[in-house]
Amino acid sequence: MNMEEKIIDERQQGTALALESLAGNSRKLYIESYGCQMNFSDSEIVASILAEQGYNTTQLLEEADLVLVNTCSIRDKAEQTVRKRLEKYNAIKKINPRMKWVY
Repeated sequence: MNMEEKIIDERQQGTALALESLAGNSRKLYIESYGCQMNFSDSEIVASILAEQGYNTTQLLEEADLVLVNTCSIRDKAEQTVRKRLEKYNAIKKINPRMKWVY
């Protein structure tokens, strides 16, 4: 069995996921993925589940009601990048106090 790991284009790291919006969904989800291909796939699954709960994805952090960051501690570079991003999330939280974020 070949267990080769898929290589992620570094330009994808931290790009906000954008899925097709569902009519009637009023809440906004901003989700970033870092690390391996599985994290990117898992983010799509989570976004699909949350779409059933009234969330559409957004690529604008400032308008998000919920921010999710998907990473793992196996890839040190991904984890360090996310830790730096937390400063940005905290700054936006001051502007948009209803926003929730999960790391």
